[in-house]
Amino acid sequence: MSVDTPTPVHERLPQIRTALGVADSVLLCLDFDGTLAPIVDDPAAASPKDSAVDALDRITSNPAITTAVISGRSLADVRTRIDGPTFFAGNHGLEIQRSGIVSVHPIAKKRATLVEDVCSRLESKLDPIPHCWVENKRLTGTVHLRSVPERYFDTVDSIVESVTDRLGNGILERSNGKRVIEISPQIPWGKGNAVELLRSSLPTSPLVLYIGDDTTDESAFETVEPNGIGIRVGDETESWASCRVRSPDEVASFLHWIGTTRLSTSDQERERPVAHSAGSFA
Repeated sequence: MSVDTPTPVHERLPQIRTALGVADSVLLCLDFDGTLAPIVDDPAAASPKDSAVDALDRITSNPAITTAVISGRSLADVRTRIDGPTFFAGNHGLEIQRSGIVSVHPIAKKRATLVEDVCSRLESKLDPIPHCWVENKRLTGTVHLRSVPERYFDTVDSIVESVTDRLGNGILERSNGKRVIEISPQIPWGKGNAVELLRSSLPTSPLVLYIGDDTTDESAFETVEPNGIGIRVGDETESWASCRVRSPDEVASFLHWIGTTRLSTSDQERERPVAHSAGSFA
């Protein structure tokens, strides 16, 4: 598998249907913002599409499918925004909730005070920039640019670079996402590692599907492909994902299709024809 332009998911439905048909179990992992919920100017106002929630309700009732939400938001934040999934991961996988137990990456925990210091200084430095705000998520920080006029982007980027380099002691790093700059501990851990951890914690070896929209989801796509299925939300940008949909609305339609496509759990069932009802993905 290599980085390439993903294929529209509707063109891959026969292959996905086949993969589901021979899978004993599925691990379905989803990003939140830009995937289950549309991107909005005020991140605090983000909520999942009703159609996606309805589809997830149906999916989570299927014992052959385990669901997980893996978000850049803090675990406490994303947990308040959607119910039902078996697993939750926040801060790009640095904190994970399984069976009611929360695990936090030990190095990230040690560097939380440093992240807080950087966020505090950035709040002061970026205060003159209109509509720019800094979110301290304890283990990571986010500089939000969704409502910032584009003419200020270079200034914000320069300030974040200067403060992070000066206060981060070489153990914090910056990365750019969709209208955000992320500040995080410089450790080899991301959403792909979280997916692998969740997959290994299940009693069987599941088929893994991962749906996400941003640069931080690329490590998960790389982990999942080619034995699993990565689906990127957005335009035709190159990605480790093999498939793409255009929007959270299409994510919801695809989830509906998953929820109405029966998974085979025995050799006898695999020999039976499978009926489908898939909304716009039929």
